[in-house]
Amino acid sequence: MKHKSWHLDRRDLLKGGGIAIALPLLNGMGAGLKKVMAADPKGMGKGEQPKRMLVSYFAYGAYMPESPSGVPHPAKKTETEEHHPWSWWPCKESGPLSFNESSSPFKPLKEDVSYLRGLDHAGGWKLGGHSSGDVFATGADMIGAEKTNNISIDQVAAQLHGHKTRYSSLVLGTEGGTGSYGSCKTLSHRGPGRPIPSLHKPQEIFNRLFNPYTGKGVEQVRAGLKRDASILDLVLEHSRSFKNRLGNEDQGKVDEYLDSIRALEQRVERTSKWTHEALPEVDTKGLNLEVSHKEPEEYIRCMYDLIYLAFRTDSTRFATLMLESEQSSNSEMWNYATYVLGYKGATHDIAHKRPADYSGKWDQWRAKQHAYFLQRLRDTPEGDGNMLDRTLVLWGSAHPHASHSTKNYPIQLAGGSRLGVKHGHLHEFIGEKKVPLANLFVSMLNAVDVPVEKFADSSGRMTELIR
Repeated sequence: MKHKSWHLDRRDLLKGGGIAIALPLLNGMGAGLKKVMAADPKGMGKGEQPKRMLVSYFAYGAYMPESPSGVPHPAKKTETEEHHPWSWWPCKESGPLSFNESSSPFKPLKEDVSYLRGLDHAGGWKLGGHSSGDVFATGADMIGAEKTNNISIDQVAAQLHGHKTRYSSLVLGTEGGTGSYGSCKTLSHRGPGRPIPSLHKPQEIFNRLFNPYTGKGVEQVRAGLKRDASILDLVLEHSRSFKNRLGNEDQGKVDEYLDSIRALEQRVERTSKWTHEALPEVDTKGLNLEVSHKEPEEYIRCMYDLIYLAFRTDSTRFATLMLESEQSSNSEMWNYATYVLGYKGATHDIAHKRPADYSGKWDQWRAKQHAYFLQRLRDTPEGDGNMLDRTLVLWGSAHPHASHSTKNYPIQLAGGSRLGVKHGHLHEFIGEKKVPLANLFVSMLNAVDVPVEKFADSSGRMTELIR
């Protein structure tokens, strides 16, 4: 076959260096090439009061016995009707918080938490309940125009402020990797078609954060980074040289590819700068980095501890944590409720069968783990306050109890009192008060100095939480 000017050979992509990078699949080449994701960018910056954010997700929804939607039906409300002691929602009516059995771990944190009922992403409405976790942190319309998802709230912040810390963001999950569309195992996305793999092994996470030069001297690391920078320069130069030989659609794909290479270049440059900064010294006493999933409480608290240490050392200011994915049948998370409560069945089954003896207790156990993290932040002095004062912590899921409804997410926001956030209430966004969950995301981003006016399908800011 005659080789046409616009047809690209695989060898064309590898000239200029032995680096393992390939272009996305283009119309002008054969099948077999895959787009390689850029790794986390890193950055530098010191000498300012940190403003931090964590998005933490729990799978398989929450127990809401009030109604099929989890929202009490107005016509059935009576003044004498008591709030269900094991509902995920802490109290019956909007207003000042009181706490039931399920939410009791947060009683000591009353002035630092808010619950928000009636929020969700319209982009997740047509997804199945177990798939809507994909868009929890992005708000993307994956049934419509954003089939490859879109950027997540943490990465919007990291793009603007990630250069100020050694790591622009920290992406964790109890199962690791990216999963697949409809079965995501990460909350974080750099943009369309660019999920960020989550880390799930505590020892590996610790080493990446605090011992990144294991087995190598710093000079060896710098030499490797210099070599990588040279290779990336060659790859960029060569990629630009054949771009004009492509059709318009392929040129767009190459532009995305070049953006990934530029991100790698920035990462190499910033990593090289950080080799001249001393690594923080971290006390690992009481931190079991070899913990297994058969010890769920110790494992989850270890993951929270690693986020705490990353924030405490200002190694990063933006993190996500996916506590189980919505498709965990091939992992030990499937058995967590058995290990914790002695439940005879898969953790996933609780969301569907909703057993009265276990549903609320399972929510309470998860609340205990999250409250542990919030309390640790609040107990750590920082400036004229504590770490929680300058950390926004979003905690929730992408569906209520039945796991197939994709409306009325269980949502709690904590922290950020020094960032202009006020707490201590249950807020309802139902009926005429209905607004997108993305409104909360806009306010959260503004609170950490990201001056966005729009995120996903937002219609404005969430003023109810802002002082």
